Amino acid sequence: MDQPADDYDTPWKDAVMRYFREFMAFYFPQAHDTIDWRQPPSFLDQELAQVVRDARLGRRRLDKLVRVTGRDGEARTLYIHIEIQRSRERDFAERIFTYHYRLYDRFHSPVSTLVILADPNPGWRPDCYRYDTHGCETSIIFPVVKLLDFWPHLDRLLTSHNVFALLTAAHLMTLRTRGQDQQRFEFKAMLTALLYERDWNAQRVLDLFNVLDWMMKIPGHLQDRLAERIDELNRSKEMPFENLMMKMAREKARKEGLQEGREEGREQGREEGRRAVVHKLLQLRFGPLPQHAEQFLAQAQPAELTALEDKILLAASLGELIQPKH
Repeated sequence: MDQPADDYDTPWKDAVMRYFREFMAFYFPQAHDTIDWRQPPSFLDQELAQVVRDARLGRRRLDKLVRVTGRDGEARTLYIHIEIQRSRERDFAERIFTYHYRLYDRFHSPVSTLVILADPNPGWRPDCYRYDTHGCETSIIFPVVKLLDFWPHLDRLLTSHNVFALLTAAHLMTLRTRGQDQQRFEFKAMLTALLYERDWNAQRVLDLFNVLDWMMKIPGHLQDRLAERIDELNRSKEMPFENLMMKMAREKARKEGLQEGREEGREQGREEGRRAVVHKLLQLRFGPLPQHAEQFLAQAQPAELTALEDKILLAASLGELIQPKH
């Protein structure tokens, strides 16, 4: 059966609205520092929708328009247009230009257009639009953050306490595991475990788990396994919201597992694929592996790989999992 379609629209939108200050601090720190955060931002969905209709550009589900207050002496009102683009688009830069001038025309106030490129194409990096006619030049240059650029820094994402570091890691892992259910399950379980390690309140953990769960689709029988690991985490961390977390995970399993569960006996990957997943997870948790660990993994039998998969997220050290031979 086909893997459930990946859905970035709603989780990204919800995360931006709930944790907008962290969004700005992580992706656009210079712009973040110009905002007076004592004044709450206002999200102008209806106003942006009107601009889109006027421009006849179609429905844009990943656009956000935010009104903020600047930190300068005049405490002036500023408008931030955020675009999270998840696929390559031929006329993307021109559309950004159209949005920009229509927003300025609507509010007669400075507008900052900030772009997140969440697409899987490394070479696609539009950051400007311009034309020159009869000596009259018009142009826009807009800041761009390419999420693919964070992949070499995955270890930093996983240790950061910014919400969007973890969500960026989830996005990258989702892209890297299309069609690889077992590997995606391991990454999703690891990210869920990291939520518990942060000193975050229960609501924030639930919010982010909902984003991860929505973004990183896995078949129902693997979702059941994730629910079991969440249960272990709840017991080990004595979390006060066990029932809700379990309800979310198990409900997801019931919805998605009606058909996938019939294929539960199907092998989810060849042995070498599982070995590579375990190797990657061990490196992410504990850093470069010593020689005795590399040798153990190279010779590990399926039962030993399964044992590592079940314990890797809860182990405090590599020594709890793999002992050197004497």
